Amino acid sequence: MRRNILKVPAAWLPILMSGIVIASIIWHLANFGLAHQTDEGTAAHLFQILMPVQVPIIGFFAAKWLPVDSRWAVKVLIAQLGLMAVIVATVFFIDHQ
Repeated sequence: MRRNILKVPAAWLPILMSGIVIASIIWHLANFGLAHQTDEGTAAHLFQILMPVQVPIIGFFAAKWLPVDSRWAVKVLIAQLGLMAVIVATVFFIDHQ
């Protein structure tokens, strides 16, 4: 069964949220570089808010769609979790510079 990802908000919402975090990280690096800041800044606050909020949305998506259409759901879950992993790795790398 083939699904249209745009019709399932739980599929594209975590991807959108990860995109917002990635854009804020890129914006922060372009403006301030890797220099240590006294204030965490907007990028850090977006990371702290959006990343944990994604977890229950991804869990809901997995619980609802894996039994229905596992092939499609696994592809979406890989994209969602892959973006989260890239963001966490980037923040870890920046934090340990």
